[in-house]
Amino acid sequence: MQTRNKFMDDMSQLMTNAMGVAQGAKDEAENAMKSLMDRWLADRDFVTREEFDAVRAMAQKAREENEALKARLDALESK
Repeated sequence: MQTRNKFMDDMSQLMTNAMGVAQGAKDEAENAMKSLMDRWLADRDFVTREEFDAVRAMAQKAREENEALKARLDALESK
């Protein structure tokens, strides 16, 4: 029959509780840092990737239209 060592049981329980507290502190620190970064980025008025891509597509379309109009104008002037 195996006897249980009270000291080892207590130490095991203490370590288990400490790991739970450490994990909770880690999660809380990550959430606080993410919140801080979100607020900092929101205050800087950065554009989102979707907004950037939309403006880039509009600029590309305008550039293509300008090139087409320039070619048309050149053709009309050469007549």
